[in-house]
Amino acid sequence: MRSDDVRLDWQRSDRLGISEAIWGQHKTVDQIVAILEAFAERAQPALVTRVDEAKAVAVVSRCSKEQVQFDARANCLLSGDPPPLRSALGKVTVLSGGTSDLPVAAEAQLALQWHGIDAELLLDVGVAGLHRLLDQLPKLKQSTVLIACAGMEGALPTVLAGLLPQPVIGVPVSVGYGVSAGGRAALDGMLASCAPGLAVVNIDNGYGAAMVAVRILHSRV
Repeated sequence: MRSDDVRLDWQRSDRLGISEAIWGQHKTVDQIVAILEAFAERAQPALVTRVDEAKAVAVVSRCSKEQVQFDARANCLLSGDPPPLRSALGKVTVLSGGTSDLPVAAEAQLALQWHGIDAELLLDVGVAGLHRLLDQLPKLKQSTVLIACAGMEGALPTVLAGLLPQPVIGVPVSVGYGVSAGGRAALDGMLASCAPGLAVVNIDNGYGAAMVAVRILHSRV
């Protein structure tokens, strides 16, 4: 596969303020390499999500010219330099109920940083130990948007949306026993939340939550 065989949405950033990310899970090494070469030819930074370590090693070994790096926490490949920080847009805090939610939360944080957004990660503040979250409320009040990643019953976004006035974006995570059903219980719980105004994305969609936050931040300026 050649880089000129790739048809990417180069105008997306101009239309939406969101650059195109590449879904890597179901792409071959050849396809990812060709896409990264296309980005490099245009001197544009690239973000490839959902890449396991074995595939990442194979891609990096073939892309020395593109200076590709692998972020193991977020399971993402990065090429080029991220845009400069645009602090005027505001700050996003990405929270997780537990450390098992880290890959999804880290994907959200990385996607935000790749759009020039100040994004902080706050782990292990699930509602099973509510004091851990309550201790962080003064700090969270300084954020413009909150992204809450949670598995099990997915209660964290509801609690946040009931305590703080900022936009809260819930990300159900496919973590939990039995009836947690690969994140479906968390998704249903967030969709059925009694906290008004809670936004919810699909299971494990850290990148999608980050793009909702980007749209919110852009609408403020």
